[in-house]
Amino acid sequence: MKLLQLESVPSWLESLFASELAFAVLFGICILEGAMLLRFMPSELVVPSAMALIGASIADVVVIVAVAVVGTTVGQFLLFRLVRRAGREYVVQKRWFPLTESRLERLDGWFDRWGGIAVAGSNTMLFVRGLCTVPAGLSEMDDGTFLTLSALGSLSFQSILAGLYLLGGHLLVF
Repeated sequence: MKLLQLESVPSWLESLFASELAFAVLFGICILEGAMLLRFMPSELVVPSAMALIGASIADVVVIVAVAVVGTTVGQFLLFRLVRRAGREYVVQKRWFPLTESRLERLDGWFDRWGGIAVAGSNTMLFVRGLCTVPAGLSEMDDGTFLTLSALGSLSFQSILAGLYLLGGHLLVF
């Protein structure tokens, strides 16, 4: 049984994770992931890959999760501010952004129903990870509230990934 396949981690990234630049690389990748620009690997492999290649001691895991949370929160905040400034049409029209108008309408419904908790919730779930950043950016949500909810959701997501790696790391395939 294979839980995650780390073979989809690019070899250049493996070498960077094994270098003295590992935490800076992790931070940069997490900013890309938070801003929804991570296209070269699945977001659910970032923390497990970092743990496999940097280390999985308790101290390493705490630092990896902290760097991942701060990085993804920074990336999401940049996206939040872009959406606030550029507007709905801009985001939907951009090819780099993974949202269609119909999907954004569904996310608007989530956000209208659940409010800010949808930001934290979407940051915890695969497939919709961080997508409620867009309706939040289009709403009247203030920066501090967004940052707090984004960080909480990212902490949940990254902690779950770290826990899965620690509990079932032997199921990971390189």
